[in-house]
Amino acid sequence: MSANENTLEERIEQSLDSARPFLRADGGDVRLIRFRPDGVLELQWAGTCAICPMSRMTLRAGIERTVMNDVPQVRRVEAVT
Repeated sequence: MSANENTLEERIEQSLDSARPFLRADGGDVRLIRFRPDGVLELQWAGTCAICPMSRMTLRAGIERTVMNDVPQVRRVEAVT
C-alpha cells in the first residue's frame, strides 16, 4: 500500500511513530484518541509524559509540528485526559 492509499488514521499513527522512540526513551508515550472534523487531533499522554512538566512543549514543538507536516489535514494537536 502506498502512502496515498493509507487511511488518515494510519498516516497519523505513522507520524506519531516517528516521535515515539524519543518519548519512550524517557518512559512515556502518546495515544491517538480521535481526529475531529475541525482538524484537531486529540492525543492522550501515557507513562511519564502524563506527569511531565515539559509535556506541553513536547506537544507543540515536537509532536504537533511533526504531525502537521506529515498529515496536512491536521490543523492542531491537543492533549486530553
